[in-house]
Amino acid sequence: MRNKRLIIALTGAVLCGLLGVTLITRYLSSVQAFAKDLGIVVVAKQEIPLGEKITAEHLALAPIPNGSAPEGIFRSIDQVVGRVAITTIGVRETITTLKLAPEGVGAGLSAVIPEGYRAMTVKVDDVVGVSGFIMPGSFVDVVAIIVPIAQQGVDAKGPISKIVLQNIKVLASGAKIDSPEDQRQPSDVKAVTLQVTPEQAEKLVLATNEGKLQLVMRNYSDQEDTQTGGANKASLLNGETFVAQPPPPTEKAPETKPAQPRPARRAHVVMARENKPAAQPVSRNSVELIEGAKRRDVEIP
Repeated sequence: MRNKRLIIALTGAVLCGLLGVTLITRYLSSVQAFAKDLGIVVVAKQEIPLGEKITAEHLALAPIPNGSAPEGIFRSIDQVVGRVAITTIGVRETITTLKLAPEGVGAGLSAVIPEGYRAMTVKVDDVVGVSGFIMPGSFVDVVAIIVPIAQQGVDAKGPISKIVLQNIKVLASGAKIDSPEDQRQPSDVKAVTLQVTPEQAEKLVLATNEGKLQLVMRNYSDQEDTQTGGANKASLLNGETFVAQPPPPTEKAPETKPAQPRPARRAHVVMARENKPAAQPVSRNSVELIEGAKRRDVEIP
């Protein structure tokens, strides 16, 4: 009996051991397969500002699954050193070719100008620069105030203001080409650099020399093309119709349901009931019969 129990115990121990060896073998094989699938890529060891020339101190190597690696990665730090970042690169962020300027491009503003565009600086003050809230990455409209040329037989009607450029990106605010961390605080600058096409640059130069400029800030998501007729003294004195102000972007306007027509009240016609006279009791002949302390009426037929 004791030998039988010992054999059962030994058999169970052997089976548990085999199961443990199998699980450990599978785990080690999966770890080896995962390790083989990892690839070394170049990442940012610290934040790299926009327009910064990258050095070896900015970079580090990190493993990443080959199936998750984005396109345009670098496997060696030497391939990235000396390149210029055209966008802000965060810590532990993978370095790709889309985030770097072409080889040979120097650091600074020239690295962030897209192909086919130009950078043009405009002098501003607290009013023109929207109280210092125009920062790199903002989008503005340019309004020019110009006195039109009097045509033959027609006198000029005084100065006119007109939106001459729309949705212009701000590349730099003063000497800074990257946005500050706290964009709620205005910055005191005397000039802003705008990203324009060659045709827009010509208009901007003419508007700067002929009259005054005013920058109007746009919402980042506002891509609407607005065509206006301009404003002069005559249109200014005509007044303006009331325009309701939209709610702040963080709040949703309450949904207003269309007013439902109220159902017409039904006229309740109350039919007058005929007042019928109450039925009169039929008179009958009766006598009062007294039996001791009781009294009762006895009808006579």
